[in-house]
Amino acid sequence: MIKPTLAAFAGHLPGIARPAFDPAAFTPAIIRTELLSGLTVALALVPEAVAFAFVAGVHPLVGLYAAFIVGLITAIFGGRPGMISGATGALAVVMVSLVALHGVEYLFATVVLMGILQLLAGVFRLGKFIRLVPHPVMLGFVNGLAIVIFMAQLSQFQVAGPGETKVWMSGWPLFFMLGLAALTMAIIWLTPKITNIVPAPLAGIAIVAALVIGFGIDVPRVGDLASIKGGLPAFHIPTVPFTLETLRIVFPYALILAAIGLIESLLTLNLVGEITGKRGGASRECLAQGFANSVTGFFGGMGGCAMIGQSMINVKSGGRTRLSGIAAALFLLGFILVASGLIEQIPLAALVGVMFMVVIGKFAWQSLTILRRIPLTDALIIGLVTIVTVMSDLAIAVIVGVIVSALAYAWNNATRIHAIAQETAEGAKVYRIEGPLFFGSTDGFDEIFKPEEDPDLVIVDFMYSRVVDQSALQAIEALSGKYQVLGKTLQLRHLSKDCHRLLNRAGQLVVDSDDDPDYGVAVDYSVKTGIFGGGH
Repeated sequence: MIKPTLAAFAGHLPGIARPAFDPAAFTPAIIRTELLSGLTVALALVPEAVAFAFVAGVHPLVGLYAAFIVGLITAIFGGRPGMISGATGALAVVMVSLVALHGVEYLFATVVLMGILQLLAGVFRLGKFIRLVPHPVMLGFVNGLAIVIFMAQLSQFQVAGPGETKVWMSGWPLFFMLGLAALTMAIIWLTPKITNIVPAPLAGIAIVAALVIGFGIDVPRVGDLASIKGGLPAFHIPTVPFTLETLRIVFPYALILAAIGLIESLLTLNLVGEITGKRGGASRECLAQGFANSVTGFFGGMGGCAMIGQSMINVKSGGRTRLSGIAAALFLLGFILVASGLIEQIPLAALVGVMFMVVIGKFAWQSLTILRRIPLTDALIIGLVTIVTVMSDLAIAVIVGVIVSALAYAWNNATRIHAIAQETAEGAKVYRIEGPLFFGSTDGFDEIFKPEEDPDLVIVDFMYSRVVDQSALQAIEALSGKYQVLGKTLQLRHLSKDCHRLLNRAGQLVVDSDDDPDYGVAVDYSVKTGIFGGGH
């Protein structure tokens, strides 16, 4: 009943076209692989969704419904086939304070607003800015997330202690957990060497689950986390006052959740793209995530975003089309409706083993071997982003990494500015500037010149330089002022037409040439007043 309505609505969203379906591209072998990949992902989604619901302080079904709805919609309309979305820990840790202070209904309202903000990001094509994330930041992000996934699995090795405390397993329970996890990992490693009929993670889960159930081994199972039995998600308008006070409460949370969700989703998009050899779709992914979260908030879900661990399970299991993601969502709904009793018998050790293999495959081991061969700044950025991802969260880590990378780039370019000085036969002095002129290099540019010592005619040649921003223009204006005060002539050569137009005081000193460069300058320029920045 839901699906036609969602598809009809999505078809009218800008940037989200109904996905083309080519039956010829789906052979029986491909369909089998896609369905089995989806089943594997669905099994791995259950404990994750339940655990993240507990983190957020909501009922487990709130997390499972989010995994189903967000996973289904993004699988159909998302920017990258093969990606898996659902409830994530990065969002759950932000939600917990909102739920504790205002209740779950405010969470649903926040998720709806979060989706609207993500839709706006897609409409204005803000997803393209993910290309500004440098490769060292991506490596640090991947490594940090692998560590976070590993640490999250350690909670499965804890049991209830006195009161509400958790204590580490010991003795035979610990031995069985470690042994079954290791067995699952061994099966996943061996299966591709024997057959490709069944995805290796699914084989590991199925064999270990059969051993545990068949021999009655007493180990923690999915049902020990919580019951996953439930009905279809029902449409529900969040019962919150529609007032400015409500908006004041939910908007900051919605903005943070929207940013975190898009950053994690777009980074996952790039990562899956590198594995599958397909690029693009950033704005479409923003729209799909926004649409999915807006709908989820009206159906009692906690919202979500792309899940790197489950996406890696999917692509490693052979999932390459939208069918695997759709199948994962529908299998998950089937677990909730009719197969909860069976799924609750699956040992957590098998799922832990699957996630451990994801960690091993996900960690960028080559980043450790290249640390001595790459620039020190890049090595430090990899380490910084990894640490911040583990200690704080993904969004902050990526933002910190991008800022540090930008500052390092600016500093490197600031030190490149220099000039070659030559005397002409007529007694003039020519400064041939080399290196970009921008806010970071203006001091170095100013130090090149000696107005008091220079002859009456000075020529500044920008053939091998580039004037980048307003600070650069102001530096040129200031230099021309110094020579003007001394009664000396300053000529400027090989500046772009944009510079000609923006330079006021020095404009009459610009020498036109047929080989002048053609580029724009990033300034806040007023056409009416003819001044830029603070004005001259």
